Amino acid sequence: MKRAIRLNNFAVEPKVYGDDHQRFGFNRYAEQLNGRLAMIGFVSALLFEALTGQGVFGWLTRL
Repeated sequence: MKRAIRLNNFAVEPKVYGDDHQRFGFNRYAEQLNGRLAMIGFVSALLFEALTGQGVFGWLTRL
């Protein structure tokens, strides 16, 4: 049984070896968590403005 030799194998993505469950640093989990927290903060600011009739910064300057 002969094996074919591939000489032009430039389109293959490099393999990344690492821990998929890494919780610190720049990784996929950190980016997803950051995006989710940003969406929660934005929606909270919109709800606050809708309920009080003033924005967060306007409310903070009146304290």
